[in-house]
Parts: sequence; C-alpha cells; structure tokens
Amino acid sequence: MLVLGLNGNFSTAAEELVPGMLEFFFHDSSASLARDGELLAAVEEERYNRIKKTTRFPSAAVRACFEETGLGPEDVDAVAFYFPEDHVDKVLGQLYCQSPAVPLRYSRDLVRDRLRSELGWDLPPEKLHYVPHHLAHAMSSFGHSGFESALTVVFDGRGENASGTVYRIGPGGVESLASYPVHQSLGFWYLFGTQLLGYGFGDEYKVMGLAPYGDPARYRSVFESLCSLGEGGGYELLGNVVTPNAFLPAMLDTGFAPRRKGEEFTRDHKDFAAALQETVERIALHVIRHWAERTGERALCFGGGVAHNSSLNGVILRSGLFDRVFVHPASHDAGAGTGAALAVEHRLTGRLPRVALRRADLGGGLGDERDVVLKLKGWDGFVELVHRAADLEDLVDTSARLLADGAVLGWARGRSEFGPRALGSRSIVADPRPAANQTRINAMVKKRESYRPFAPVVTPDAAAEYFEIPDVEAELGFMSFVVPVRPEHRAGLGAVTHVDGTARVQVVTSTANPAFHRLVERFGELTGTPVLLNTSFNNHAEPIVQTFEDVLTSFLTTELDYLVVGDSVVRRRPDFLGALDDAVIRFRPETRVVGRVRFPVGGGRVEEHEVFLDYAEGPRKTISARAHGLLTRVDGKSAVAELVDGEVDDALRQEVLDLWTDRYFTLGPA
Repeated sequence: MLVLGLNGNFSTAAEELVPGMLEFFFHDSSASLARDGELLAAVEEERYNRIKKTTRFPSAAVRACFEETGLGPEDVDAVAFYFPEDHVDKVLGQLYCQSPAVPLRYSRDLVRDRLRSELGWDLPPEKLHYVPHHLAHAMSSFGHSGFESALTVVFDGRGENASGTVYRIGPGGVESLASYPVHQSLGFWYLFGTQLLGYGFGDEYKVMGLAPYGDPARYRSVFESLCSLGEGGGYELLGNVVTPNAFLPAMLDTGFAPRRKGEEFTRDHKDFAAALQETVERIALHVIRHWAERTGERALCFGGGVAHNSSLNGVILRSGLFDRVFVHPASHDAGAGTGAALAVEHRLTGRLPRVALRRADLGGGLGDERDVVLKLKGWDGFVELVHRAADLEDLVDTSARLLADGAVLGWARGRSEFGPRALGSRSIVADPRPAANQTRINAMVKKRESYRPFAPVVTPDAAAEYFEIPDVEAELGFMSFVVPVRPEHRAGLGAVTHVDGTARVQVVTSTANPAFHRLVERFGELTGTPVLLNTSFNNHAEPIVQTFEDVLTSFLTTELDYLVVGDSVVRRRPDFLGALDDAVIRFRPETRVVGRVRFPVGGGRVEEHEVFLDYAEGPRKTISARAHGLLTRVDGKSAVAELVDGEVDDALRQEVLDLWTDRYFTLGPA
C-alpha cells in the first residue's frame, strides 16, 4: 500500500488562507511517501519555499516525493493528514471568526482543492484520511524503529487536547496508556522560557545549547515552585502555562531581567537556561521512568517536538531504563505526516508497519552529474573549478586533504536529509580539533552567537574510543543524542566538545551514507582522528540548502573556503563581486519593495525605502535610494547593470550582496 502523508495548512505562495495567520498554525509543513511501512521519500516544504518552519501547503514537497520515486498520484492508495478532521475544522472556524471577510471553507475541500490547483490531482474524497496528532507522532517513531514492541512516548506543544501521550505498541496493536493535558505542556513550557531569553518559536534548540554554560542551582528553587511531580507518572506545572509567559512573575521576583533579542547573555540568562533544561529533563524522565517500570518495556520510542531535545535524549540513553531507544530524525511535526501515513496503513490493512529507518537522505536531489557540471558552467563568473573527481575515492581524498589543511567545506551530494539535521548530504564540514574552528565557523558562516555548539561525526569503529556511549541499542546516525566526550579526547576535539564536555554525536555508517563515511574515514587516515565537525549547510537567513541554486547561493554568501557539489570541487573567484553586474535578480513570491515619504511635524520631507518578506515574522530591512530604484525595476530577466544603466559601483554591489545574503531575493546567471 502506498500512502502519502501530509502536514501543514492550506495557504500557498499565491494565496494566504487567512491574512496574517500566525506561524503556530500547522507548522513544519511536509510531505512523505510510504509503501508498506517503508519510507520512500520525505521532504519539508521549507526546503523549497525557503521559509523556516513554513506552514504553507506542501505542494513542492509532494512534487519532490513523486519526482524522486518515479511515482505519481495514480499510484497513491490513500492520503493521510496529521490531525483529526473535526479539530482542523474547529481551528479553521476560529480563524474565520477573526477574519469574517474570508470565505468559509473546510479541510477536506481545502486539501483536495490544493492538490488539484497545485498538482492537477483530483483526489477522490474517500481516499483522504485523518489521524490524531499524537498517534501520528507515535507511529512515525515506532513504525521506523524496527522494534517488535515498545513504550512509545510523545511530548510536544500540543495535539488536539493533550501535550503528552504514552502508548504501548506491539503485536497487540496500539494501546494508549496515559495523556497529559495542554496546561501541562512541556513543549510550551520550554517555549515560554525560550521567549524570556529573547528567542522565539523554533529557537528552543538554541536554549538547549546555552544551558551548559549556566548553573541550574541558581534558579532551581524557583522552578521547583512552578512544578511538582506526582504519583503514577503524573506532574503539575503550576501557574498559567496556556497563556505566556508562565515564568515571568516568579522570575521577576528574583530580580531576573528578560533578555531582548540581540542583547548579550548575562550570567542570569545562562543560569535560567540551565535550570529550565534541568527541570524539563526531570519531569520527562519522571514520566518515562514510571511507564517503563509499569509496563516492563525495555524499548523506548520517543516522539514529538520535545524529542529533538538531544540533551534530554542523552539523559534517557544513560538512565539504564532501556535496552533499545529510537528517536525519529524528524520528530517534530514534519515527521507527523509520515506517522499519519503509517497509521492509515495500519487502519486500512490491519498490519502494524515496522520497517527500520537507518538513513535520512529521503528528500530531493541535485540532478545527475551532467546537470551539476552544466549548471556550474553557468556560474563560471562566480566560481572556478578546483578539481573534478574521477571517482568517489578521488573526491574523498581531495576533500579530506583540504580539510586536514584547515579548510572549511560545503558538502552537497545526492538527496537531501529529512529533518532538521544535516547528516552528510547538505553539510558544512571542518577539522574538529582546533577549538578556534567553533567560533570561526559561527562567525564566517552562520553569523550567530559564538556559544552555539557544533556536532561531531565519527565512524562506527572509532565512536567508542572518542565518546562515552552507553551499552544501549540506539540509532546514532541521526544526531539525536548528547553524550560525554571521553576526557582524554576533549582537548583534541576542541571545536565539537561543548563547555560541559559533551557532544551531539553522529555515527555515520558505510550503508547510511557511503561517501560521507569514507570522507570521515579518509580524514582519520590523514590525521589520526576519524572525526569531523558537521553542521547544516545554510546561513542565518535560510533553511538548509536543497537545490543546486541554494547550494551555490549559500556558498557565495558565506566565507566557506571550498564547495564540494556532486563530484566537483570549486572555490569562489576572488573578483566574484563584479559578476553581480551580469547577474539577474529574481523576486521571491514574498518579496515586497516599499518607498515612503514622511512630512515630520517640524517641517521637511523624509524619504524612506524598505524591502521585506511578506509572511508571519518575515524580515525587513531599510535600503538606500539607489537600491530601491534598482529593485523597483527588477523584471526577472534583465541583469543588474542593465537595471541601473551601467552605473554600478562597489557600494551598490555590496548592498546587493547583503540583500542577497539575507535572502530577500534570488540571484543567478542570466
């Protein structure tokens, strides 16, 4: 049976369902194809529309799933959506009440309409099925674990009416053991703490990275006053955790000053992050321990957005409660569409899907090598060829030698990864040994806070030598677990060892990603250290790169030394800025260019110019009058120099480069 899993809302690039709809409504849009429990393709819509955590209907993701598998709508037996129909319609009804000018349309019609208008697919209504949200999360984790039976725990912000659900899944089917209401949401609790640190929705992982810099004891008593553990795996979060911000009154009483975006982190902020992380670990482990002991299950499948907290996962791994642990590489809502597909297969066939997932390169590809070579020629004004490999060993050897010499590489090959982690298909890689590489890459590529850690990738043969990995069967290839770095190797892995001596490790096998495994192995042969620094290939303004054009754009707007794309190694031309003159600017569907004239009370006339991306929380930037004039003439065909009648200077080139870096538009060869 072939099932298409969907999640997201019903807005498109051309039409927002409800004007100004917030980013919470059906975030992490994605599509996936599963056949008889095996995941054939899965990709997030953000990889194509370039909006982080996008909520929009996954049209491009569906298209990519079909293109990569060679399948089409005619092959699909069922379509699965990751929330119940009545719940989705209730949410839509609330939105319509807030926007009475919007026509009333409900989910079943909207799903079918979007498939028809975006893909030309007239889906029969009886083929569309809906799945409870936490069941979708549970099935994605259990169904891809390969386990015969398991305790399956889901924690997230919320589903329909619950923020946590505990299941036992096995040959006897799916048994729901307990649920935890929305006012006990660990996901929301962590988000509210994240907001007090100047971050927003989707930034929780940054707080997890900050936590090891703090002392949890500083605010432990405050957090203990805000929660309590009960019998039977129960707990309470005291105070209002439905309306933000639950922590604020208690924290203000201590003299704590919330951080604003862009401000430096104080000792208070770091200690707060540490106490928040410690408390969430304590509550989650309390629940999981109770149900493990109650059921006697020695296998755990963990799902929902909270399962992306790799520090918590490391605590679970080391708890001694389980012999086997599985965390899905897309435990957030993107993976719930996959779980919905598996749940529908179970519903329609009676068979419980149980196909182990051992690799995450399930997304769209770059095209074949001939396509890559041809496209590189089009970018000849920007990059120059360093080496075209004769075979994989040649490519790996060339790349490993560059890394051993201190270069930082972009590495893009094959199909992209499903989930928020780059695992060797869309990665930035570097030597993990110099501690300076951590701050260097944060500054040169990510333009982000210097405290943010990077992950190591290691071969299976060397993993236990460098890292303290518990004797638990766990899929370590998805970068889901934080483990201690062995003390004798912490100084020697300075760029990937966090301040507390831990690392979010990835163990790459020759079957999961042969080329990436061989790269790490070859680097070890050259240096004696079979470990690399691995981080996602993107800059601060975008999701992980997906297409060839994304790859070249990200490479050219960061300070990476070399790019490996397909079997080619290229570098930026020293004078590439001049190539902007002959490049073509193309607006994204969300790009807006604005000019204003103000007449202040005191007299005079003030002109203002701005560019912004028109979606919830989209960025905006003040621009010069010259840049405004250029952008108002963009037609998607004419080169930059043509748009300004040849009057291009370095100042305008730099402004165009800065706007391109912030992804206000795309730019490329004519």
